[in-house]
Amino acid sequence: MKKTLFAIALLAAGPAHAQDTARLLTVEEAVGMALRQNYDIRLSRNDSTLAALDYSYSKYAFFPRLNGRATYLRNNNNVEQTFASNPKVERKVNSTNLQYGADLNWTVFDGLRMFVTRERLGELVKLGELQIRAQVVTTIADVLRTYFDIARLQQQQTATQEAMALSEERLKLAQYKFDIGTGIKSDVLQAQIDLNGQRTALLTQQNTKRQQMEVLNRQLTLQPGTTYRVVDSIPVNSNLLLDSVQLSIEAGNPQLQLNKQQIDIAELVVKERKAERFPTVSVISAYNFNRTNNNTPPNNFSPLLNQTQGFNYGLTATIPIFNGFQARRNIRAAQIDVQNLELQYDATKALVGSGIMAAYQNYELSRQTLQLEESNIALIRENLVIARERYRLGLSTFLEMRTAEQNLFDGQSRLIQARFNMKAAEIELARLRGDIVR
Repeated sequence: MKKTLFAIALLAAGPAHAQDTARLLTVEEAVGMALRQNYDIRLSRNDSTLAALDYSYSKYAFFPRLNGRATYLRNNNNVEQTFASNPKVERKVNSTNLQYGADLNWTVFDGLRMFVTRERLGELVKLGELQIRAQVVTTIADVLRTYFDIARLQQQQTATQEAMALSEERLKLAQYKFDIGTGIKSDVLQAQIDLNGQRTALLTQQNTKRQQMEVLNRQLTLQPGTTYRVVDSIPVNSNLLLDSVQLSIEAGNPQLQLNKQQIDIAELVVKERKAERFPTVSVISAYNFNRTNNNTPPNNFSPLLNQTQGFNYGLTATIPIFNGFQARRNIRAAQIDVQNLELQYDATKALVGSGIMAAYQNYELSRQTLQLEESNIALIRENLVIARERYRLGLSTFLEMRTAEQNLFDGQSRLIQARFNMKAAEIELARLRGDIVR
């Protein structure tokens, strides 16, 4: 019996020692790297930055528009003129013309549309911030699920390695009994078949783990092929209650918050459309300078120099009278957008509610299963010790010992899967609540 326990410990310690050479990546480090480096989060931040940029410049919509203009022309013309009192005149006319000025246009009233537009741009900034938060929540939930799935695979590999150690010891016992004439060849063959099958399963688990690590590398924007160890445990919270999970779900769920913000923005668009019915009043002003030099006048009555300059100012109003009911159509379309967004909010709220119920049911099932399997695994181990000792003493069959070993592996697998399922449900509940990252 001591030899068996020593073999199990040695085999389990070998791979663990090999893994120690890789760097340990904690959950906190993985989350921090995702927040800093994940492409989706960075893209959302850039979109939010653009919205903030638009809002920062929106105040200049209240300022007047001032444009300068300038023109310089040279004319070289051949002029031919015939007057009643004079003979025909032909001459070359050279002249220069200089014009410059400035035009000012200041909209002082447009049905308050400019104020509503600035408010809408401010709401778009808030929408961008909510989109960042929604993307952060989604990304962190994905990272945590992948991280703990790798931890699950590590635990499953440990269970498989323990099963292999037991199978190797069973193979030795079966071979020993066969050699001394108290066993049969089929027991030896079955032990070898079981060991080979476990080795194949271990290779599959290792490949699946490498694939999941590549998924995590992509989520953390690490180089493909980056290797590391994750924490070989899956901590769970066994005290979640449905009432506390459902509390303040409307104020916490990122998607519901996005829908609310979109409704607020759509209502401001309705106000912008209604402003189209009002006249637009603008203050206009201009400074003009115009000078023409006729080096060779076309006739004796043309001035050699013609120069004008001065200011003009006034008001202009654009009054919508009839445009084919375009304003009415725009208002109605904007109101329908608001109604659609409200329906979308109600649909999302129902979807989130059903998602919470499903996730909590999975959580509760996994919690009960975990409690049962944790109490059951001790009984399975005790039964395995008894079965192995009985087989060694010749008091039980090879099949009984093999069944006890398989029971241990199955029990460990169920225990590992139940803990992971509970953690996955816990992550999903936190994602739906929106408090996965505080």
